[in-house]
Amino acid sequence: MRVTVSSISDIFQHIAELLEIKGENVFKIRAYQKAALILQQYPGDLAVLARKGELTTLEGIGKDLALKIQEILDTGTLAYYEELKASIPEGVVALMNISGIGPKKAKLFYEKSGIDSIEALEKAIAEKKLNALEGIKEKTIANIVKGIELYKQGNASFAYLKAFDQARRCHGLLKPFARRLEIAGSLRRKKPFVRDIDILASSGDSEKIMGVFTKADFVQEVLSHGPTKSSVRLRSAAGGIQVDLRVVEDDSFGAALLYFTGSKDFNIKIRGRALDQGYKVNEYGLFKKEKNLAGREEKDIFEKLGLSYIPPELRENTGEIEYAAEHKQFDLVDVSDLRGEFHVHSRYSDGSEDIETIVKYAGKKKYEYIGISDHSASLKVANGLSDERLKQKIEEIRELNKKYPKIKILCCQEVDILDDGSLDCPESLLKQLDVVIAAVHTGLKQPVEKITKRIVTACGNKYVSIIAHPTGILRGVREAYAVDLPAVYKAAARNTVALEINCFPDRLDLNEINARAARDAGVKLALGSDSHRLEHLIHMELGINVARRAWLKKKDLLNTLSLKELMPWIQKKRNL
Repeated sequence: MRVTVSSISDIFQHIAELLEIKGENVFKIRAYQKAALILQQYPGDLAVLARKGELTTLEGIGKDLALKIQEILDTGTLAYYEELKASIPEGVVALMNISGIGPKKAKLFYEKSGIDSIEALEKAIAEKKLNALEGIKEKTIANIVKGIELYKQGNASFAYLKAFDQARRCHGLLKPFARRLEIAGSLRRKKPFVRDIDILASSGDSEKIMGVFTKADFVQEVLSHGPTKSSVRLRSAAGGIQVDLRVVEDDSFGAALLYFTGSKDFNIKIRGRALDQGYKVNEYGLFKKEKNLAGREEKDIFEKLGLSYIPPELRENTGEIEYAAEHKQFDLVDVSDLRGEFHVHSRYSDGSEDIETIVKYAGKKKYEYIGISDHSASLKVANGLSDERLKQKIEEIRELNKKYPKIKILCCQEVDILDDGSLDCPESLLKQLDVVIAAVHTGLKQPVEKITKRIVTACGNKYVSIIAHPTGILRGVREAYAVDLPAVYKAAARNTVALEINCFPDRLDLNEINARAARDAGVKLALGSDSHRLEHLIHMELGINVARRAWLKKKDLLNTLSLKELMPWIQKKRNL
């Protein structure tokens, strides 16, 4: 587990909150609060300080806290912290996220009324149980109700496509009134889920652009309105997401874009590098004493700091600054590099379109190939194909390839990996398929050893070219199943099998962390939209976002191979 300064700061802040609820010594509580603040503002690398034995040189960090920091760096957590968490229901701590509820009220509600979650708090309010508690008045309850509403709004996360659609709408509205206009924040970093939208502008009339922004017909509520920053909440029909607009000077636009793109850990590391070189960097520019040396463009700040340009998607402090310091170019894969895809469902199983309609649509995207990949027989819930229906599909694709010579229609199949690791399809049909995509859809609660063995065994099958959604996560429905991913990486690399980045928004599986680890293990990745309707093909863009955040280059993706390169890659394993 990678530990950041921010994560250690968060642990210490959470410890302080837990100690408050338990009614511990106020000086002990303040020590953790102060340490959390110091760490939050520290621009350097704690691991370096720890290796030098210099953690206690930080203000407010004594021997005891230094040992705790070291433990977190070594293990990813802290035994003392885990014990504290176990002693207090997590939901009681969550109550303190509600405006108007501090440690004393959270403790009171829990001890006197057994309220151990926000849901339980709402129920208690509805049943008027809070009215009987000492010191709790009607006005207090009204404020808590409002606080719950605000918490739910602020705690909501929005999928990238939904947020981007609203950001683009705001961008279109504001563009005529701005000299420069950019989407910033986590949306610019292409995170799969975001909490709000940040937009940065420079304008000759900030009052005008702010007025247009706050009076837009899709705005539900103006949260703040000022000359340089305004915040609104969009109407629920537009997603209900919060949008922040900042207006800055032209000479500071690049610096502000860098700062407001983030991430927090990245910004801290950049500030530390600037300080080491005798500079100060903030949202206004890069300064040498009082002189502003760069700020109009991001690239100028990177150049002054001795760094190659770092794409926004990588700004997470996961080694990108050190890489850029060696003046290396990232050369990330781009959507324009895609030659085709493999994972599209048709009416043969649970898709909504016939194969010919899909082919015509893919042709408009200028794909060189498109893979029609339906479910195998055992997945009856998805109308899996019997052997006879698969033969019918194979024959139809052969005929369609004659009709559409400008695009290669690949006959693919998403074949279930059975309990013993074998495939849900006879070899006589497997050999007729262009691409076999193996997937786990059943036995999702099996032990890690069992599921891992199934996937590893499937990798060894000479017809398998891709493993679909390797962790099985389906957000909002189920968590990932237990699987030893490093073992899967080894098996995939050894057997010339690509692992999928399933682009469906509820999956995004592998995620960027696992995709990068797979790439580092010598595995090729394959994007699959997992489309069941034509509009799902746009999900390939989400897969590209994941691939870029995973540091993948064009050579790392199966989808960037030309048809002349792809087929030998597949056949090589079959011919062994």
